[in-house]
Amino acid sequence: MEYGVLSVILVIIVAFLAGLEGILDQWQFHQPIIACSLIGIVTGHASAGIILGGSLQLIALGWANVGAAVAPDAALASIASSILMVQSNNFDLNHIMGTIVPAAILLATAGLVLTTLVRMLSVVLVHQADRAAENGSYSGVEMWHFIALICQGLRIAIPAGLLLVISPQVIQDALNAIPPVISGGLAVGGGMVVAVGYAMVINLMATREVWPFFFLGFAIAPISELTLIATGVLGVVIAVVYLNLQASGGSGNGAAASSGDPIGDILNDY
Repeated sequence: MEYGVLSVILVIIVAFLAGLEGILDQWQFHQPIIACSLIGIVTGHASAGIILGGSLQLIALGWANVGAAVAPDAALASIASSILMVQSNNFDLNHIMGTIVPAAILLATAGLVLTTLVRMLSVVLVHQADRAAENGSYSGVEMWHFIALICQGLRIAIPAGLLLVISPQVIQDALNAIPPVISGGLAVGGGMVVAVGYAMVINLMATREVWPFFFLGFAIAPISELTLIATGVLGVVIAVVYLNLQASGGSGNGAAASSGDPIGDILNDY
């Protein structure tokens, strides 16, 4: 499909910010739900972008860098798959889940190569910053840090720009060329990663204070009559009740010292 000049500029800006956020983690532009949604908005396909972003976010939920072990590149996967979806001009849910999501998983793995190259370059830039520091040049240290960050942004922005200039027909042919056994296998694998991601998050949240809300969510989820607004109001009410309990010092029965967490104090009484 044809892009306007403004759309191209905005896509590259979003891609650049996603590359920066892959390192900074300040505004989370590299998270699929944000990156895909922004690409969808700037290209005029917000709904499809949100659907793709939500699907990829479930897969990337448990992705994290641990020491020298680098997680798959969520930024490149989000930006590139969003562009592929728009370029293919096919926003059917089956196409998104059966073709674009598996392609995103491949892109996430391929993104590790770009990440490795940029980090190797960063080693050189850090030594340049060290030399500037030895010379007492604060501006030099700052400049090399900004150059390193720009390289991280270009790591995503350049592939995004290349995808934008490729013919949509070429994109569609490439997507169609993925064998069903590969796309199907990646879809199944992605579903397994979703389960692992949820398990990791639940493991981190598994405290006495959070479990009541966790089970409450399962109890409320099947109620289809609740609108998003009603669900939001319910969440705000629960938060207000929680904060009021916290302000009152927990259970308030004076039998024991308050731990500062109202739900924990209440559960301790039982």
